[in-house]
Formats: sequence, C-alpha cells, structure tokens
Amino acid sequence: MSGISRFERYILLISAGTLLFTAGWFAARHFMVAPYAIVVEKNEQALTTPVEEVEDMEESLPEGILEGEKININTASIYELDRLPNIGPSKAEAIVAYRTEHGTFERIEDLMEVSGIGEATFEELKEYVTVVAENQ
Repeated sequence: MSGISRFERYILLISAGTLLFTAGWFAARHFMVAPYAIVVEKNEQALTTPVEEVEDMEESLPEGILEGEKININTASIYELDRLPNIGPSKAEAIVAYRTEHGTFERIEDLMEVSGIGEATFEELKEYVTVVAENQ
C-alpha cells in the first residue's frame, strides 16, 4: 500500500465498505425468514366451547329425557336430540342436517319433514320438543 496515494486509499476504503455493506444487506434480505401470517376463517359449525367442556357437559346429561323437559330442536346438539324417545344417533344427525340445510324449524310439526320421522314418531316426540326462537 505504500505505492498508492492517500486519495486512492480513501477510494479503496470507501469501495470496500460499500461492498461489505451491500453484501451484508443482500444476505440479510435473502436469508431472512418472512414473518408468519395467521389467517383465521370463520366456521359457522365450530363449537363455541372447548371439546373437553362439551364432553363433560354431555357426560353430566341424563341418558333419557326428564319429565317435563323440553328440548329446543333449533339449537339442540346431536347428543341432546339422541336423548329423545325413538331418536337414535342417525335420526339426530338427520334432524341437524335438515336444520342446517333448510334453516330453523318454525313449528314442531316441521319435524315430520325430516327423513325417518313420520306421524307415529312425531306423536311420541311432540311433548318433549319445542321451537323457541334464539333471540327469546
């Protein structure tokens, strides 16, 4: 370095600094992990309570319907509907599927429109079911 002038030394120093800065900047941008993006989608069918709490609630419910108890067919879960007389898991699923596809029941007689529920089954159910609006 003794054979170069002071001006040339400054130019070399500035060039080396610029080269190191550019290489560092490129390496940082190239190898930097992109921040995570969390996307939350609304699921209308999702439970509003944790699964463990739902399982605990279901275990605490009686197997059959209690005297004087009425189950709201517009909001009842499959487990609650299964407690009704002559309604097994498949008919309970059919009620929920019908409700999902056609909307809430306006009157209890609409249950007869569900596949597998005829007049005889409805006659046994009618004293145990209700169609209370959600906002009441």
